[in-house]
Amino acid sequence: MRMRKKKWAEPFLEAHQDYIFRTPTQWKGSWHSLLHCTTLHVELGCGKGDYLNSMAFLYPEHGWVGVEKDVSAAAVAARKAIEGEWTDTHNKRMICNDAIHLEDWFEAGEIDVLHLNFSDPWPKTHTHKRRLSSATFLPMYKRLLSANGQIRMKTDNAKLFSDSVLYFQEAGFRFIEFSVDYRSTPHPEDAISEYEQRFMDLGQPIYQLVAILPK
Repeated sequence: MRMRKKKWAEPFLEAHQDYIFRTPTQWKGSWHSLLHCTTLHVELGCGKGDYLNSMAFLYPEHGWVGVEKDVSAAAVAARKAIEGEWTDTHNKRMICNDAIHLEDWFEAGEIDVLHLNFSDPWPKTHTHKRRLSSATFLPMYKRLLSANGQIRMKTDNAKLFSDSVLYFQEAGFRFIEFSVDYRSTPHPEDAISEYEQRFMDLGQPIYQLVAILPK
């Protein structure tokens, strides 16, 4: 569901360009230095930022970058980081732009963990190419991931998950984790966003996988 446009969003982003970027080409190849980390996580479609902010708090030694193209959602996420309960921003930043431009912002081999959390399923056949787990994006991810890089995906959508499994396999990935009911057992190492909790409260299973490239 698309968020209603917030009038304050654009001015907020303009006022906090040191935290949330539009086209951060200047940091290409330098994210580990900027975020003082050895492990760089990038979440695509970070929405209102609950997962990004929670994980950056849980793992302060890791670097976290959230990418969100919706201006209003990005502004909400950024405000939570800057003015809310997660105000330590030393190890996180955001990008407000379309993920199709990732290679303009990140160097080959720079990303250690790529997160796809509850991405838009784009259910109509002619829109499948827009899926963040589709063949449109996977070749780019392969170039951007480090030698031991991972893609971590979670979704409530069974069709998106089953299709994505095929996309990953066709692109040469293999799975080191795979679950069709991920939250049936505790995973305290992996934050639960407000959005995810909503599905869990409804009793809907959460589908999850971790994909890597063979050596």
